[in-house]
Amino acid sequence: MAAVLAAGFLRAWRAPLPTRAQWRSLAIVAFGVVIAFPLLTALALRRVDSSHGAVVIALLAAGTAVFAVLRAGERPSPAFWAAAGAGLVAVLAFIASRGLGAIGAADLELLAGTVLCSLAYAEGGALSRAIGGPQTICWALLLAAPLSVPVAVAFAPGGGVGSDAWLGFAYVSLFSMLLAFFAWYAGLALGGVAKAGQTQLLQTPLTLALSALVLGEHVGGLAIACTAAVLASIAGTQRARVARAAG
Repeated sequence: MAAVLAAGFLRAWRAPLPTRAQWRSLAIVAFGVVIAFPLLTALALRRVDSSHGAVVIALLAAGTAVFAVLRAGERPSPAFWAAAGAGLVAVLAFIASRGLGAIGAADLELLAGTVLCSLAYAEGGALSRAIGGPQTICWALLLAAPLSVPVAVAFAPGGGVGSDAWLGFAYVSLFSMLLAFFAWYAGLALGGVAKAGQTQLLQTPLTLALSALVLGEHVGGLAIACTAAVLASIAGTQRARVARAAG
């Protein structure tokens, strides 16, 4: 669904074809945010609830900052790394609090998806400076379509799927996979990948609140404490300086 809409947007904008180097960057974006992250998180959420997943995925902010250095040419200050590291420690403490023996396949899927998505966020943020945020995600969706469309058809559900599931599918297709990225990649390009990327820590408290309100999930005190720590981390990173390397 998102790829079809993306094709319509690109045609309406008469967007020029990306260059060879931009196609390479788009391949990274497509693999990370169109294929790997949605697939791995969907597999993980069969075994853990969304509130647990939200806290683990808070690692996205730290991963994005690292890849901002490696792929986007940014140079965060020591104060930035200290604040980002505090948020990272809080999330790792939450995972470890379950006991090393309790960390299973779902946690590994979430962590793998987080690393690959962090790379794709940094790559897409840097690419958006050249071709724009909306064009970045639209081209990435089209690039992944030869794989995503056959897989979607092969695993299309039969009967017995409720309206809530279809509404959820429509939401993630239109907003999570497409329109939200218009603003996200544009924001990374304007504000800097490392610094603007720290705002994704807000996903954790928002997801915790919505998992309780919409899904009726229980949110424990430890998850709330972790959320408070990552919010403090956001505040610290936004005050710190991040330089962008020339060229």
